[in-house]
Amino acid sequence: MTPEKGKLRPTPPKAYLNPEFMGSPQARSIRVLTEMTEPHLRFKKHNVRNTVVMFGSARTLPPDVARRRLEEAKAFAATGKCDDAECAHRVRVAEIDLRSSAYYEACRELAFEMTKWSLQLPEWQRFLVCSGAGPGIMEAANRGAHEAGGRSVGLGISLPFEQEHNPYVTPELDLEFHYFFVRKYWFLYLAKALVAFPGGFGTFDELFEMLTLIQTRKTKKQFPILLFGSPFWKNVVNMETFQEWGMVSPEDRNFYVHVDSVKEARDMLIEIITDRYLKGDSEGHD
Repeated sequence: MTPEKGKLRPTPPKAYLNPEFMGSPQARSIRVLTEMTEPHLRFKKHNVRNTVVMFGSARTLPPDVARRRLEEAKAFAATGKCDDAECAHRVRVAEIDLRSSAYYEACRELAFEMTKWSLQLPEWQRFLVCSGAGPGIMEAANRGAHEAGGRSVGLGISLPFEQEHNPYVTPELDLEFHYFFVRKYWFLYLAKALVAFPGGFGTFDELFEMLTLIQTRKTKKQFPILLFGSPFWKNVVNMETFQEWGMVSPEDRNFYVHVDSVKEARDMLIEIITDRYLKGDSEGHD
């Protein structure tokens, strides 16, 4: 087509304002860089230097919700609108959810206690609860911090299911990631402790990533990893077998510890964090 004489064309968009280009495979490195850079600027702006990471299953329900669902399952079974197998399955699932809900409450209480303790420190030195921003255990962590009157971080990830941001994350510290590996970087970079509650594949992915980075000294920090809930952790994975088969060194056993109460976890976290990060004020960033 011949351009119309004397008529100017609209100015084309700059490359970084071109959605087609920015969403292309060729711009992937740029997108990764933005997920590294924007959170850094945001954390610096809001004076976030230290976090206590808490994660676990996104499917864990609050106790009141779990109790209501069990009552509903039993009531539905009593109507006779489902056969015996279906009714039994509904009730069994609700019973499992109620059992797991104890960990929601424990995470909420621990986040509350850690935030209450942290608020006694100077603002620049505080340790903020950090979660994956979603429902379940992640919600419990942010909720506990919110109820204590403190801020908390949420590192969300775009997924086809389960991952909606919970309402308790501090808005200016609520982030959404596309790349899992960049999100993991931010979980680790500011972390001074990690508490892993019962969870599925994602929980184990994060846990073993952290253990591997500490074991291989890819991070200078040797921060505590607490496995909350011995009945779950010791049944799902026998960590001692690694050592029995010579797959890890004897000293690697010190990377994690089992805990079963909020008080035990809180006291241990405060003691270790105080000893490693408050005496001498070492940031420990990599």
